[in-house]
Amino acid sequence: MIALAAALLLQVPIPVRIAPPDSTLRKVTLAEAIRLSTGVDPAYVRAAGQVDNAEWGRRAAVLAFIIPSLAVSLDATKFSQPYFNIGIGAPTSNAVNFRANAVYELLSVRKITDLGFTKAELEASEANAERQRFQLAFDTENDFLEVLISRELARVARSRFDRAQEQLTVARARVLSGAAVQTDSLQLVLELTQAQLDVLRQDLGLKVARLQLGRRVGYDVAVDAQVTDSMLPPDLGYTDQQLIQLALEQAPQYRQARALTRSASYALKGQKGAYLPTFNLTASFTEYDSNFPPSGQGVGAVSLIVTLPIWNGGQREIAIQQAKVNLAVANAVSADLERAAARDVTQAAEAYRISREAVDLTQVQLVAAQETYRVQELRYKSGANTILDLLESQFQLTRAESEAAQSVFALYLSLAGLEAITGQEFLVGRDQ
Repeated sequence: MIALAAALLLQVPIPVRIAPPDSTLRKVTLAEAIRLSTGVDPAYVRAAGQVDNAEWGRRAAVLAFIIPSLAVSLDATKFSQPYFNIGIGAPTSNAVNFRANAVYELLSVRKITDLGFTKAELEASEANAERQRFQLAFDTENDFLEVLISRELARVARSRFDRAQEQLTVARARVLSGAAVQTDSLQLVLELTQAQLDVLRQDLGLKVARLQLGRRVGYDVAVDAQVTDSMLPPDLGYTDQQLIQLALEQAPQYRQARALTRSASYALKGQKGAYLPTFNLTASFTEYDSNFPPSGQGVGAVSLIVTLPIWNGGQREIAIQQAKVNLAVANAVSADLERAAARDVTQAAEAYRISREAVDLTQVQLVAAQETYRVQELRYKSGANTILDLLESQFQLTRAESEAAQSVFALYLSLAGLEAITGQEFLVGRDQ
């Protein structure tokens, strides 16, 4: 009663008991689960590969200013009639030719805009990979917490079953002694049966949750969750406005949207550059002979080629129009996403704060339900109340235990959602 009064008056949080893991199964901590999942999740592997692709695109755009494109070829031909081969200065029916061609684009708008385009594409790919990492962390935490809550609910179900068995023993003794009627035993038989069914359902849920966690971290067997003391849900330390600003500055979804807008802008500039001439410097060398390897007469050439596109069947205009539409869409997506930031971040932050309050409230509810059940059990044993009062108190206790466990794990899940939307990691010790 003293503990109950302290909880009610001082709102002191009481830790929820977490059922221990199965010693026969492989166990992972949350940090380990997140680390392992990054190597096997298809969406994250794809996003990481897109970063590598974009990085090579960026390198190619930079190298285009330094290194010309180069191609070499070697061919051997046999003719039906001899012909004059300039490599050897005589008629021959065999021809072996070596060619080397180099092309350097001196000036074009597309070459310049490719620098900005590939840089923006790389930033968008990196932001997308970061976004997938946060989403993967959220999914992994969800699976990890699902194991914990399933384990705890299975424990609650077994506790309910044990209480029902104990109460049935007491009720039968009271019926035999004449202190209670036969229906008391029947009521408890019904409660025992329902508790046993609940145990079976919760055990199945726990088995499935462990298999899902194993799949998430790359195993084809069930994996159990190992809780560490470092998993501490912190105070945020930010106001809603600070969280909104933080999200707009660093959250991957907003950075990706801005990068895609810049990419679309450079793409449009590159398409418009098709109206301007391009200047290419080419060099070639050809060596002619009748034997392999060729070592006869060689001819070299250097050319400056200026190309001015006039009309290509409207393909240039179509490409420009498509680029304009893509830019307009990218601008609209980015602007709409940023307008929604205040709503989304505030909702996630308030959900976390409410979850913290809910943990304290459900702990108080649990203490009250435990004390009520203890009193009702003593009263039933002494004949001061009916079996219905006892069953009602047991129902309230089971519900309070379930809600207390669910509130704690809902707290962690709401924190994971806030991390995903702000791009900020708050959970202490998650990366340890």
